[in-house]
Amino acid sequence: MEEKLVAIIARFGEITNQLAAPDILNDYKRFSELSREHKRLESIVKVAEEYLTVSKNLRENKEILSTPGMDAELKELAASELDDLTQTKEQMEADLQVLLLPRDPNDDKNCIVEIRAGTGGDEAGIFAGDLFRMYQRFADKKGWQTEVIDFNESERGGYKEIVFSLAGEEAFGMMKYESGVHRVQRVPETEASGRIHTSAATVAILPEVDDVEVHINENDLRIDIFRSGGKGGQNVNKVETAVRMVHLPTGIVVQCQEERSQLKNRQKAMKVLRARLYEFELEKQQSELSSSRKDMVKSGDRSDKIRTYNYPQNRLTDHRLEGDAKNYALQEVVNGEIEPVIRQLQIAERAELLKAGAI
Repeated sequence: MEEKLVAIIARFGEITNQLAAPDILNDYKRFSELSREHKRLESIVKVAEEYLTVSKNLRENKEILSTPGMDAELKELAASELDDLTQTKEQMEADLQVLLLPRDPNDDKNCIVEIRAGTGGDEAGIFAGDLFRMYQRFADKKGWQTEVIDFNESERGGYKEIVFSLAGEEAFGMMKYESGVHRVQRVPETEASGRIHTSAATVAILPEVDDVEVHINENDLRIDIFRSGGKGGQNVNKVETAVRMVHLPTGIVVQCQEERSQLKNRQKAMKVLRARLYEFELEKQQSELSSSRKDMVKSGDRSDKIRTYNYPQNRLTDHRLEGDAKNYALQEVVNGEIEPVIRQLQIAERAELLKAGAI
């Protein structure tokens, strides 16, 4: 443990020096990467330095107590500090175990969110729209930027599907827990008898990646240009600006028609395609991991029912959590207060990692 902490402290010092170097200051991408690593290590280093000091004091006190002929008053002082130092060290070891858990390298990235209406007809589309607005409000509270990439509106409101990006600090690290099936139970406005309906929508969260991480061969693409449909004004409907991309080796299809510029639509579609291909490769790797890793809280399997939004009881239940941590006031959550749920999922994930001996 101590050797690992000394190495982390040394790395932190190295990054601190690099961040002040002129060549790094002029390289925005490298500066951003080092700044994120510096911030990530800062909390660990603070505890690590205190832990090393406590360990040193504990060793010295034990040495005093075991050394024959040592001054009696000094031995008494060492003995009186021994229990406190031991307890402090044990607590700090527990804290460091959490701080040193393996970190998802994608956590600091922006993300792409895909919401699709599932079972439930028109009500599923309306619910997909509710989820989109919930994430919009959450993003606003976090100071993130929301950018719609593509959407297909439902006839009675909401969306059959909507794709958008979220850009901000630790966007993917927080949003990744939203992947899966979201189920809603409520009385639709169109239901004259007042009967409760159950509908669903799927949410997929993809880390946004650049062309360095995922190289796409232009020869592997079929690109179609067409006129945008739906709302958006005369230019959107009359000029061929919408872009559809087909990745021939995998069959993955993405499209974007939100922008009035064909170039911007092409750039947005490429962003989604890179994210989908990254996820495709990631899923192949994850299928080779142990079952304990597959069962992690953040598994993100979009086929898993993760949450129920019960409107008659004003209750949101996250099925991955247990006890008091699983239920929340529904109205607060749909108004964008989803961070308390995400924090509980992060705690649960850390507990699983600790149990699995991940460090």
